[in-house]
Amino acid sequence: MAVTDAVECREQPIEAVAASALRRVTRRLLPFLILCYFVAYLDRVNVGFAALTMNQDLGLSPVVYAWGAGIFFIGYFLFEVPSNVILESVGARRWMARIMISWGVLVAATAFIWNGTSFITLRFFLGLAEAGFFPGLILYLTYWFPAEYRARIIGAFMVAIPVSTVIGGPVSGLILDMHGFLGLAGWRWLFIVEGAPAILLGLIVLFVLTDRPGVADWLSDPERQWLTRRLESERRHREAIRHFTLGEALRHPRTLALAMVYFGVVAANYGFTFWIPQIVKNFGLSNIETGFVTAIPYLAGAVAMTLWGWHSDRTRERKWHLVLAAVIATSGLVASAWIESPALTVLALSVAGLGIFCILPVFWTLPTAMLTGRAAAGGIALVNALGNLAGFVGPYAMGWIKETSGSFSWGLFALALGPLVAAVIVLILGHNPALEEGRGELPL
Repeated sequence: MAVTDAVECREQPIEAVAASALRRVTRRLLPFLILCYFVAYLDRVNVGFAALTMNQDLGLSPVVYAWGAGIFFIGYFLFEVPSNVILESVGARRWMARIMISWGVLVAATAFIWNGTSFITLRFFLGLAEAGFFPGLILYLTYWFPAEYRARIIGAFMVAIPVSTVIGGPVSGLILDMHGFLGLAGWRWLFIVEGAPAILLGLIVLFVLTDRPGVADWLSDPERQWLTRRLESERRHREAIRHFTLGEALRHPRTLALAMVYFGVVAANYGFTFWIPQIVKNFGLSNIETGFVTAIPYLAGAVAMTLWGWHSDRTRERKWHLVLAAVIATSGLVASAWIESPALTVLALSVAGLGIFCILPVFWTLPTAMLTGRAAAGGIALVNALGNLAGFVGPYAMGWIKETSGSFSWGLFALALGPLVAAVIVLILGHNPALEEGRGELPL
């Protein structure tokens, strides 16, 4: 940077330097990370749209489809903690590039499956390839943003989840209508077209991401020094309260309890995500219409989760923000199981989506409030890995119940238990708002 810029920054009061640093970090990293996660989530859940025609083409039963949709998370679970520990060791830039390129290749390869066995096998390896991506990004955000800003930042980052369906739903419907182009079925084009961006972004990661604030030449010296000192002060404070080793973090009761909370949320989220296109399709809609209608609950979630994370930071409160969102999610899922009217069902599903997505930014402030260094890398990954096992349980439960009962209703009732149990565990957990801002004592 220019010498005059550095002189100007040094003359600014510390509040101005802090605001400038956070503004630059946000502008530099957040839009790109949102784009990467948008592509990741779209590639993870596009199988829900592919199923509209793929299941019939390949002769997949609801249970076989559920196995394929959910087994992704078994592979994800097995490599999650090792992947995040590697990221902490080699740096986010190189490791994120490896993850994105490998999963993009495997998503595109899904276009060439020919039966249930090949579908299940490739989904398993896709989970292995993508393992560590989400917890790695959560860990990466802790390298750049102080604790008091994290709910709003994580909320803005995770808005990629509902937005991926708001945009991806209609786009997926359009791609499915490419059926027959160059002799390929529409669902095969879906995997090819939506796998390619991950490979491209994986290459761009090498040029955009910076591993740590201390080596960010796009920050001024005062900005770099303030951010480094602020984050180091939070780290020292947490370690003075309790310095977890990696092993201690992985077996601490609070880590395991948070994993159970996340399990309940993920079960509802993925059971909802993998099956909602088929629920909506049953209203007698076309593929394109299904894509647009499916986007409605996610649009509600995208707006709500951003505002909810901002409000949680502003009020410096986490527990009741999470519990209220979980109750809303449960209520929406229960209502959608009871209602028969298509319009009211979409409304109820929108309430469920709103609640599910509002949980996420607030939840991820909790594990990041107690862990640092390798313990944070392993602990965050373990919470995500154990929680994401519900990505297998939720969709499989929906598939089994649908095949057994012939209806989605009982499956929606089952999914509603996830956020409800999560809310109860959060109420039982010890909670200290001060610790979430980098000060205070560790509960539990």
